[in-house]
Amino acid sequence: MNAHLTPALKMKELQDDKDQSLRDDIRRLGRILGDTVRNQHGDEVFDSIETVRQLSVRFSRDADVSARTTLEATLDGLSNDAMTQLIRAFSYFSHLVNIAEDQHHIRRTRAHQIAGSAARPGTLAYTIDALYASGRSSEEIGQFFDTASVVPVLTAHPTEVQRKSILNCQMVIARLLDERDRMQLTPEEQEANDEALGRAVLTLWQTRMLRTSKLSVLDEVENGLSFYDYTFLRELPSLYAGLEDVLRARDPAFAQKELPSFMKMGSWIGGDRDGNPFVTADVLEKTLAMQANRVFRFYLEELHTLGSQLSMATLLVNVSDDLRALAESSPDHSPHRSDEPYRLAISGIYARLAATYTGLLGAHAVIPPSGPAAPYDSAEALAADLDIIHQSLVENGSAKITRGRLRHLRRAVRVFGFYLAPLDLRQNSDVHERVVAELLRAADASVDYLSLDEEGRIALLCREIASARPLVSPYLTYSDETRSELAIYRGAALAHQRYGRQAVPNCIISKTDGVSDMLELALLLKESGLLHPQEGRLDVNIIPLFETIGDLQHSATAMDRLFSLPEYARFLPSRAQAQEVMLGYSDSNKDGGFLTSGWELYKAELELIKVFEKHGVRLRLFHGRGGSVGRGGGPSYQAILAQPAGAVQGQIRLTEQGEVITAKYGNPEVGRRNLEVLAAATVEASLLAHQEPAPEAAYLAAMEELSADAFRAYRDLVYETDGFEQYFWESTVISEIAGLNIGSRPASRKKTTAIEDLRAIPWVFSWSQCRLMLPGWFGFGTAVQRYLEKHPDTGLATLQAMFKNWSFFATVLSNMEMVLAKSDIGIASRYAQLVRDPALRDRIFPRMQDEHSLTIAVLKQISGQNELLEANPLLARSIRNRFPYMSPLNHVQIELLQRFREGDADERVRRGIHLTINGIAAGLRNSG
Repeated sequence: MNAHLTPALKMKELQDDKDQSLRDDIRRLGRILGDTVRNQHGDEVFDSIETVRQLSVRFSRDADVSARTTLEATLDGLSNDAMTQLIRAFSYFSHLVNIAEDQHHIRRTRAHQIAGSAARPGTLAYTIDALYASGRSSEEIGQFFDTASVVPVLTAHPTEVQRKSILNCQMVIARLLDERDRMQLTPEEQEANDEALGRAVLTLWQTRMLRTSKLSVLDEVENGLSFYDYTFLRELPSLYAGLEDVLRARDPAFAQKELPSFMKMGSWIGGDRDGNPFVTADVLEKTLAMQANRVFRFYLEELHTLGSQLSMATLLVNVSDDLRALAESSPDHSPHRSDEPYRLAISGIYARLAATYTGLLGAHAVIPPSGPAAPYDSAEALAADLDIIHQSLVENGSAKITRGRLRHLRRAVRVFGFYLAPLDLRQNSDVHERVVAELLRAADASVDYLSLDEEGRIALLCREIASARPLVSPYLTYSDETRSELAIYRGAALAHQRYGRQAVPNCIISKTDGVSDMLELALLLKESGLLHPQEGRLDVNIIPLFETIGDLQHSATAMDRLFSLPEYARFLPSRAQAQEVMLGYSDSNKDGGFLTSGWELYKAELELIKVFEKHGVRLRLFHGRGGSVGRGGGPSYQAILAQPAGAVQGQIRLTEQGEVITAKYGNPEVGRRNLEVLAAATVEASLLAHQEPAPEAAYLAAMEELSADAFRAYRDLVYETDGFEQYFWESTVISEIAGLNIGSRPASRKKTTAIEDLRAIPWVFSWSQCRLMLPGWFGFGTAVQRYLEKHPDTGLATLQAMFKNWSFFATVLSNMEMVLAKSDIGIASRYAQLVRDPALRDRIFPRMQDEHSLTIAVLKQISGQNELLEANPLLARSIRNRFPYMSPLNHVQIELLQRFREGDADERVRRGIHLTINGIAAGLRNSG
């Protein structure tokens, strides 16, 4: 290294050295992809794609205007077939870059560990060190984990555009890259690896990228379950083991302690009925059976392997009395294992579990048990038998043996039970309202529930909830909607009997705007056997989802009124005196814009904290975050730490949606890292939140001003500008997204084009595709400009201090900066040309363009940066790597949209549009 380099250049050179392996992987994969295209389609196709690549790189990296002109002319002149091959090449390259980047993250993490580097923020080792450094005692840390709950919840939303077959190909490529990192390959092994990579990329190239038919709900369930095979079933128990080992090494008080299972996975897939008519009681039953089937198969496979490993003989070791009794009860009478009590015990456990599998699901173990046995009545009983094996090994000098497969299986049983993942039910409050009104009218024709005001509804619902008298009669006829809703909740009650209460623990009410919405659900639960008036017991959590700006502003008032009702408060002890509240990031953003949504969410949390403290109820927040910043996305670690003090309290749930699930959990090691980040952030936000002082009054006042002006700017454009709805539908791919087979639910809640009715997911996804990313920044520039005009002397200094000293504000700006860095106003201007009315286009796009420029300018002012992402070189590098390969996809998408909308009925045009949607989403990674 040159000794005369400046410190900044030295740092860059060091960073470049670290990134050399990444660049090598990208070049290698790019070369293999190029060779694949040439071999499959000839030199002419390859040369055409290579010309486009070089022109795009020249324009993206050198701002060569002539290159852009030539690029656009080249792309516009391509035939439909040539376009298809080009789209596939650039889309697959984006996927390959994602794989290389994930592998590089793994590589750098391992390099730090090998070098003995200090633990980094976001790791549990770093967090535990910080706890002890802050003076937290063993007792406090132990008590935290005793009551903690961290639950990432997988949801099925129509932004996951990748097929499972594509994901499988990508996992093979990732494994081969990982092999090159972890092993010193011989020349023959290197050649074999190269050949295998070539095969994998060829298989990827020949695998259909798009689905030919729309996904069913059960297809979505199956896709979601694949991540348990890839990641969760093994990596979550591994995370627990790692955390316990860190605590034991740090503190003798944890030497013998096993942590409670505070972190579990959750799911909406198969239980989310809001706007999805295909989620029925039958689908719910099949979903639960599919989940149970997956976890039973896993346990049986693990037990079979464990039995082959625990070969200890009584001639050489002692065993506990409980273990001996377990072995004697086994149906395995093979003389070859008569002196191997652990194998006999496991054989007996296997037989009981196989019987349970058959009894619950009518299925049979792949490897038959050694004989008949009584089924387990609960997962806890299975866990107790595994504990007997563990304890016997510990007592007889074999504790080391317990730390392998047995340890992970014991933890898995406690985390996943017989249900794999708790399944949430969700429905819109409007549906509950109609069903309750029908039930009341059928029982008493004089009751007109819909005509009552809020207080009248509350009084009536409280009387019904307190009464043990059933409202539903088998002798009355109800509408299809009412029968369907009752069937769902009765299905949940049946699931409790079959799989345990944790199988379906939560019922969520979308579009909650008042107390009656929550009491309506309580009444339906009573009619379904999930709320017991005489016992004062509630078997599921009733969870309001506050989504719009107005609903967020009134959320604390609604909860205060609810807790003040004795008819509801009497059920809280059966829920451990805790109440969950869900906050909607997506719809609040669509309703009020990025800045106002974030601020109103923050304020709602502050007010909810006060209300819950007043009533002595423990608050658990459920964050309905999407993948993109426009839907509450962004780095989870920073987002959790930016919560106001008292908002986490050791308990948090958050949604993992769309293509983010693949990005976070498709690779096992990356998945383990993301799970660890969630756990670490929750611990820090709960036990170290006091380290950041409460925001100054001046900061709060400034945010109030900024939010008000940002709200007005956003609403004025989106909801009050004539023709904006038409502009949106014509300048984006929203119409084409609605026709893509990427989800089971429609793009809009109603059959209209109104933005109010459009789901937040396709709203954000569409703006991402055209590279404008409007939901992630619009209104901020105007808000800051007006704030500085009103406070010319102190305004900028105040905003800069907020950025430096207040994690909430810093996180807001950081997420917005990421969105702006991924946007491209030049490309967005080409999408604007799709608007047929020139006057409409000229009235709207310049406003967006000016706001975009203004937002970037004020963001740089506040952060003190000369360029976007100056303080985030890793993300800047990622964008540099992939954007030259994304821009051609945007240009091709625009050309195909023009052809399609002008009446070109060629199937290759429609398919090409859908392929570009896939490729652009892959390049952005968090687009929906």
